Amino acid sequence: MNKKNWFRRHKWLLIILAIIAVVLCLFIGDKKQAAKKDYVTMDITRGDLSQTVTATGEIKPLNTVNVGSQVSGTIEDIFVDYNSTVKKGDKLLTIEPSVLQASVDEAEAALESAKSQLTLAKNDYNRNKSLYDSGYIARAEMEKSLSTYEQAVQSVKRMQSQYDRAVTNLGYATITSPVDGTVISRKVDKGQTVAASFQTPDLFEIAEDLTKMQIETSVSEADIGVIQNGQPVTFTVDAYPKKTFNGAVRQVRLSPTTTSNVVVYTVVIDVDNHDLSLMPGMTAFVTIIVNSAQDAWKAQNAAFLIRSFDGLIETTDENITPSNHLAIKRGNDVILVPYTKGIATATETQIISDEIMAGDKIIVGYVGQKTTRSNGNNQRGGMGAPGGGMGGPR
Repeated sequence: MNKKNWFRRHKWLLIILAIIAVVLCLFIGDKKQAAKKDYVTMDITRGDLSQTVTATGEIKPLNTVNVGSQVSGTIEDIFVDYNSTVKKGDKLLTIEPSVLQASVDEAEAALESAKSQLTLAKNDYNRNKSLYDSGYIARAEMEKSLSTYEQAVQSVKRMQSQYDRAVTNLGYATITSPVDGTVISRKVDKGQTVAASFQTPDLFEIAEDLTKMQIETSVSEADIGVIQNGQPVTFTVDAYPKKTFNGAVRQVRLSPTTTSNVVVYTVVIDVDNHDLSLMPGMTAFVTIIVNSAQDAWKAQNAAFLIRSFDGLIETTDENITPSNHLAIKRGNDVILVPYTKGIATATETQIISDEIMAGDKIIVGYVGQKTTRSNGNNQRGGMGAPGGGMGGPR
């Protein structure tokens, strides 16, 4: 039997063997391809991070003095206006003094009358005392003149006090500035009547030093624990949307305020306003810098949602977990790198590790990974599985 006849007789057997060989090759290739996972990764970058707390508040002068009147009357003259710069003792306004002057004149007349009565009582007492000493009058008459004299002395003191008070009230008719500063509010006009019977009416509001301002902002109880005196602050105002101002936390007030069932605390921020660009009453949009890091390794927060290394990388050490190690793809290699978390912002987290290298990527899953959720259904993708599934860039 020659070879030609042998191949002819075993043709179908050879075809079957060839098909089996092809299937085996394809199967082995698929096994190798399956062993090589197509990982889903997220980049590790280098840059600056800042942990911040944001709030809003009102810009106010450090010290504001309300100037009022202790006497009633009609305003005769006003010597300052809005934005006037004043020194301590400068005249602000005067109240028409005729009524107050009449009170002074009346008190002065009463004082002079009391002094005359005192002179008469004194002379009468001295005369009676001399007669009593000589035995010409009874003791009771001498003591009566002594009592009249002492009452006259007290009457003079009372009239002197009333006169001094009337003179003082007349002086209150001229309102002067108690501090150096700037008039930021004038609440009266010339000819207006001021009534100070029950409470002191406010006439002016004077800010002591507008080059130094403060912001009183409210911080919720969830954030107040990280606020400390001296922390740097940046803020903006609507009047200058392209400009950022700087400040520093001066005080965290311990008295809480509850607004819509939210407990907030007042944080006072010092602001330098040497150019006078900031005005009282402006709303400041504040960012308190709690912590910061420069030129640090960082990654998106989604890169840290992995809960287990199962299916990603083999490890026999139970102490190696996603909380203290990162699954890193470095070139074609997959390794575990120890790390700790640093500053965390709303979008990024700092990675503290001496083993991170430029170009490293954090493995968060692989293509086709199945996720087992709490309802028992298996779904593809998502962040619930070990590694977080399909959320990151490849």
